[in-house]
Amino acid sequence: MQLATTYMGLRLESPVVVGACPLSDDISNIMQMEDAGAGAVVMFSLFEEQIKEQERKLQAIADITGDGFAEAQSFFPGLENYKTGPDAYLEKIRTARERTDLPIIGSLNGITSEGWISYARMMEEAGAHAIEINIYFIPADMAMDSLSVEERYIDIVEKVRASVQIPIAVKLNPYFSAMGHMAVKLQHAGANGLVLFNRFYQPDFDIHQMKVLPNLNLSHSGEIRLPLLWTALLHGRVPVSLAATTGVHSEEEVIKYLLAGADVTMVASSLYKQGIEYISVMNMGLQVWMRHKGFESIDDFKGAMSQRNIQDPTAYERANYIKIVSNS
Repeated sequence: MQLATTYMGLRLESPVVVGACPLSDDISNIMQMEDAGAGAVVMFSLFEEQIKEQERKLQAIADITGDGFAEAQSFFPGLENYKTGPDAYLEKIRTARERTDLPIIGSLNGITSEGWISYARMMEEAGAHAIEINIYFIPADMAMDSLSVEERYIDIVEKVRASVQIPIAVKLNPYFSAMGHMAVKLQHAGANGLVLFNRFYQPDFDIHQMKVLPNLNLSHSGEIRLPLLWTALLHGRVPVSLAATTGVHSEEEVIKYLLAGADVTMVASSLYKQGIEYISVMNMGLQVWMRHKGFESIDDFKGAMSQRNIQDPTAYERANYIKIVSNS
């Protein structure tokens, strides 16, 4: 059974890709991901505001020590000696390229035009095979309309596309009012792939301490429904690669996403629960299913249950909703 697939023009040995998460902060983990059969690794996200805050603090230290006696200043290293900015992140990309044969995808979460452009270039120069643009933006401004939100995404993609030659994927949120049209606009702006979907931080409340709790809950398999829907709707209708993320906890979710038309599926939560070696279990389960169904390759069945390919495309539309409600 051949598990090879193509994502944004990159050949991957498996459709199971490690999504952006802190596990990739350790090069030994990335090497273990390769041994377990991962198709690629999306590095943990580089956040522009964290870099700027780090640089601000170090500059403040330099300013304070600079006011002391001249002979005392020799005890403090210069600001240029600190690993500020994206240096450590870029070094991890270089090291991952040197020690593995995995496609390495940088993950960028910027806040300014300069940040998106400069850090994307740095990732490309460090050897990243592709970049995943993670536009984590919640339009909490009541004066911002939907068109302005869309234009923000398009502008970022256009700027990054003009800055690098490697493929670009956009990690989307699921809340656009016209997702299909937005996907087309992103493709025209230069996106080579779409990642469906970003799990926005959703706070909880401590009703006793009267505090907002920054809780992060791991995904569960029941969360695949929304990305499954849009993967099936977009497959074959927008000329970009599709990556499905959220809720991938076994080969069953991998298979469903591939049937919907995804080129790859991204895992993270399941690796925290089961360990990195669980990638091999998902690959093996996928192979067993393919053998049982008589499929020799991923291309033999990818997109077979997308809206474009199924016999009754209304199964994804209002008619099917009415049928479900009527029978409940």
